Amino acid sequence: MSQKFNRRDFVKKSGTLATGIVAGATILTQTNIPRVHAAEDNTINVGLVGCGGRGGGAVMQALSTKGPKKLVALGDILPNRLNNVLKGTTQNFTDKSDVQIDVPQDRQFIGFDAYKKVVEAVGKGGVVLFATPPVFRPLHVEHAVENGVHVFMEKSFAVDAPGVRRMLETGKKADEKGIKVVGGTEYHYSVSNAAAVEEIRKGIIGEPNVVFSYRTHQAVKENKRQAGESELVYQIRNYNVFTWVNGSMYQDYLIHNHDIAVWAMGMFPISAQGSGGRAIPVKSGTTFDHYAVEYTFPNGARMVAQFRHQDKCWSYRKVEVFGGKGIAYLGEHIKTPTIYKGFAPTKENLIWTQTDRENPFQVEHDVLFDAIRNDKKHNDIERCAKVSMTAILGRMAVFSGQNITWDEALGSNFKLCPNLDELTFDSEPPVLPDENGNYPLAIPGQTVTV
Repeated sequence: MSQKFNRRDFVKKSGTLATGIVAGATILTQTNIPRVHAAEDNTINVGLVGCGGRGGGAVMQALSTKGPKKLVALGDILPNRLNNVLKGTTQNFTDKSDVQIDVPQDRQFIGFDAYKKVVEAVGKGGVVLFATPPVFRPLHVEHAVENGVHVFMEKSFAVDAPGVRRMLETGKKADEKGIKVVGGTEYHYSVSNAAAVEEIRKGIIGEPNVVFSYRTHQAVKENKRQAGESELVYQIRNYNVFTWVNGSMYQDYLIHNHDIAVWAMGMFPISAQGSGGRAIPVKSGTTFDHYAVEYTFPNGARMVAQFRHQDKCWSYRKVEVFGGKGIAYLGEHIKTPTIYKGFAPTKENLIWTQTDRENPFQVEHDVLFDAIRNDKKHNDIERCAKVSMTAILGRMAVFSGQNITWDEALGSNFKLCPNLDELTFDSEPPVLPDENGNYPLAIPGQTVTV
């Protein structure tokens, strides 16, 4: 029942497995790709923008890859996060001969322009890890690619259609320049999930015709306001509950299972309709606390996606793929995907399973640094942008209450943060509370710009 499929195989196959669902992707031959790789001494400079928990984890994984690396720069909007990352990396890598930690005070950058300074400090051929809230991803990745810097970009990858289109253009530039980019949909780098998708592609359950994408769990709590904190900084620190910063929790939390679902289906949806709302009254944020979206694929197959963050309710995270001959269970946090004949997930019906022996968070960095050192083509931007667009389409359908096509959604010119490129600490956020402290919510049937 188990098929051997390890990290070495995955790195070899990543060019097909990790980008297999990108419809219409431009495939360049190796001779067409400019060489942008490690420095002559084989040391890769590394910088981090966004020094929160996920950024701290990403830099640890980047510095754990094979070959010499040097952490040279850190950047964040807020000053209190850099020290935690610097302390953690110094403690963990002091005795590692292939890791240097060289981040003096003049390469610790604070502010909305910190990403530019980190990219400059890293230099052409280095790597910048972007782990800021999703609204900044198109701006930051674009700047890195324009300056010849390789990228690891945490999910999500845009918050609106203009951001997705900007990412798609940056993806083309990355191909032209030979820039390597890995996106933080880490379960795309789970070797067991990749093997399960391969089995589905080979027809083990017949043609997939219905897929369910779930993430339901306890409520996400806000961070309390800090003394003297501006409204803009407060909203960015609470990016989970402000749609303009993270594209909605529906996108930012459910994106992993959306990624696996469309990968298993082998296509992106062409339309979506859905419903949702805020059932539990709170003052903070602009997001809903429950979403249910039905997507239609080009061949008529359907995907039903459900996200909820409410206390004392059913918790479930999984992708269920139904075909004519059976069902597959895989997705986020699923280290051991399973495939069954028929539709009863019993021991007797189990026909395939495999367990991850590698951490997918580490594998994605292994793939990126291997591509840089060996000058292999690797660019996740188009796939990741379209996965974000899948979620954005669903959010637009829920917020508006309409059945919206992919083309209509992708063609939208509505920006959740119109002044993104010019944001400073003096800027007003795109949404403001009323006199009672309540933020505006979308009203299905009335909201048009979503």
